[in-house]
Amino acid sequence: MFHPKGPSLMELLQQGLSSVERGYDLLAPKFEYTPFRTPDALLKASLEVAGKPGSVGSALDVCCGTGAAMRYLRPLCRERVVGLDLSQGMLDEAGRLLAQAPGEARVELVRGDALEMGWREEFDLVTSYGAFGHVLEEDEPRLVAGIHRALKPGGRFVFVTGEEPSRLRPGYWVARAFNAAMRVRNALWRPPFVMYYLTFLLPRARELLETHGFTVDVRPEALPEPYERYGFRVVIATRR
Repeated sequence: MFHPKGPSLMELLQQGLSSVERGYDLLAPKFEYTPFRTPDALLKASLEVAGKPGSVGSALDVCCGTGAAMRYLRPLCRERVVGLDLSQGMLDEAGRLLAQAPGEARVELVRGDALEMGWREEFDLVTSYGAFGHVLEEDEPRLVAGIHRALKPGGRFVFVTGEEPSRLRPGYWVARAFNAAMRVRNALWRPPFVMYYLTFLLPRARELLETHGFTVDVRPEALPEPYERYGFRVVIATRR
């Protein structure tokens, strides 16, 4: 499905009936061949706003998956780039794929929960891609607070989100239908699989970040087409 080397429909169904951790352990060997993986064009363009090669001391990628963003982060960093993910299977794939990644910064892969991060003022830059749908709305303040703690004063949280799409777009209703189906699945089946669309969108994301001590800069022009046209935005949140 999606790609000859990608998962089959049966494999995706098995993933969807598992926990988030187990589901991504199962999907990890084929994740690079799914549309769930953030496109390189979006990663490259959004991280260009973070600085030139060697301009960042240390960086953390939250919910790093197979390390796609870390391949662009490593050249930016002088000291270390850390990837955090709940799935050991995804981390194993990240380690394999990052072995030949450009850059000299030390690569660290850490298994852990994004809502339980213990770092305090260790990073100049934090990023996260494609992960907000795995965080329930009521848990978003914990995620933002943890990122704030992990950053040094003046450090930046760089990510991509979007404006809420028009209800005239078919994609809006497809996403809403998927979310409704996922809520039914989680009500009837255990363990839950947390994955929702249209989450952590502007302006709610801005309000939440500002409440937790960030200054927020939204860069609508930073992404190439078609991302800008579809409402995607690069956000740079700086810890005050």
